[in-house]
Amino acid sequence: MQDWQDALLVYSTESGKIKNSPKEETRSVSSDGIVRIHRETKGRKGKGVSLIKGLDLAPDELKKLGTELKKKCGCGGAVKDGVIEVQTDDREKLKGLLQAKGFSAKIAGG
Repeated sequence: MQDWQDALLVYSTESGKIKNSPKEETRSVSSDGIVRIHRETKGRKGKGVSLIKGLDLAPDELKKLGTELKKKCGCGGAVKDGVIEVQTDDREKLKGLLQAKGFSAKIAGG
């Protein structure tokens, strides 16, 4: 059987009932406690995206913070693997918003 079919499989005549193990959320946590704001264009057809890494927050809190940052910047984005992606190049604004929330933020990269 293929891997994607195994993920959807609930019962098998060979082994009986199959228990699905819960997926663990990945988190991007910095060792020094500083939140870093990166800029990335790779694989995005030249469009700039700001990546916020190093936030030590639970997945639901991370999603709330991502939503708030997107609203205040007036753009889209996503939360993937513990990293907030905001579709803006204005890293200074993101840094200010994060510092207002009490995070120690730093712009990383060039």
